[in-house]
Amino acid sequence: MSSTLLIGSCDPFSGKSALVLGLTRTLAQQGFPVRYGKPLATSVRQPRQGEPPTSGRLDDDVRFVGSILGLPEENLLPSLHLLEASTAQERLLSGDLEPGEGFARLREQLAAYPDGLTLLEGTGTLSEGLLYGLSLPQLAKGLEAPVVLVHLWEDSRSVDPLLAARNVLQERLAGVVLNAVDPDAVERLRAEVVPALEQLGLPVFGVMPRSPLLRSVTVEELVDRLEARVLCCIERLDLLVETLSIGAMNVNSAMEFFRRRRNMAVVTGADRTDIQLAALEASTQCLILTGAGEPLPQLISRAEELEVPILKVEQDTLTTVEVIERAFGHVRLHETVKASYAIRLVEEHCRFERLFERLGLVVKV
Repeated sequence: MSSTLLIGSCDPFSGKSALVLGLTRTLAQQGFPVRYGKPLATSVRQPRQGEPPTSGRLDDDVRFVGSILGLPEENLLPSLHLLEASTAQERLLSGDLEPGEGFARLREQLAAYPDGLTLLEGTGTLSEGLLYGLSLPQLAKGLEAPVVLVHLWEDSRSVDPLLAARNVLQERLAGVVLNAVDPDAVERLRAEVVPALEQLGLPVFGVMPRSPLLRSVTVEELVDRLEARVLCCIERLDLLVETLSIGAMNVNSAMEFFRRRRNMAVVTGADRTDIQLAALEASTQCLILTGAGEPLPQLISRAEELEVPILKVEQDTLTTVEVIERAFGHVRLHETVKASYAIRLVEEHCRFERLFERLGLVVKV
C-alpha cells in the first residue's frame, strides 16, 4: 500500500500536525488528492452550531486540518477508537487488545484508493495505542505502510529514541524530521549531525527551528487550565501567549524587564497595582492575578482600553506558573495563524524528494 504514509513520533507534542499540514499543502498544490485521518482519536467534539455534521468519529485535529486546507469531507477519515480513560478501562478489563473489524475495513478502504496519498497520524509515542491494537508499529505492519517520525531535538542525546524506533520499525522507517531545534544550531546540525544520522540509517527530511509562536497558547486555554475568572475583555481570549513573566520585583525593574518580552502573560499578586499597570503598557496578552483581593476599578478600565484580558485565579503564584509552563508546547495546533506558520516552516526547512520517490509519487519540488 504505497499510497499510505504514517506520521509518528517518539514523544507527545512533537509537531506531527505541522508536518501533515505542510505535506498536504505541497501535494494539494500539485493536484495530488490527499486523505487524512487518525486511526486512534485523542480528542473528539460534537460539531458546533452551523458546522456540517460528520459521519463517524472524527478527531479534532483531522477536522481542523481539513478546514484549514479545504479538504473535502470524504477525504477526512473517521477514527476507529477514541483514546480516553473510560474506553481504556473497558478494554483493559475485557482483555481486548485487537483493533476490531474497523481495521480490516480501513485496509480495504486504503487498497481501493490508488491515486494520491493517505496520511495517517499515529499516537504520541511508539507504545501508545497498544491497548487498542493501534500503536504506530502495529499500524505500520498491518497497513504495510512507511513511517516518517517527527522528533524533538535538543542535542545529540536526542538520538536514542530514534535508534530505538529504527530497531522496532526497521525497513518501514522512511525517515525523520527534526523539530524544535535551537535556531542558532540549525546550520551546524545540518552540516555535522544530519550526515551522522544518515550513516546510522536515519534519513533526515528536514531540520525545523524552534518557534515561540507554535509553542504558544491562547488566553482561553489558560483560562481553562487555571479555572480562572475572566474580569474583562472576554472577547479577546483568542490572543496568543508566547512567554511568561512573573511580576514580583519593584516597578522600575519590572518595566525594564517587560520591555524585553513580547506577547506575554504576566502573573502577579492582586495587590500589586503598580506592577499590573506597568504590565498593561508592555506587550502583554493577559494579566493573571493571584492571592486575595480584587483589582482596582482603574486597572480594569485601563485593561479594557488596551483590550488586555485580566484573569483571577485561586491558586498561589507558584502553582499558577507551573500550570502555565506545562501548557507551553503542549496544546493542539488549532489556530489559523499557527497553521499558516507551520506550513511555511515545513516548506522552508524540509525536502521530501526521497520520500516521494519511495511512495511512487512524481512531485515537482
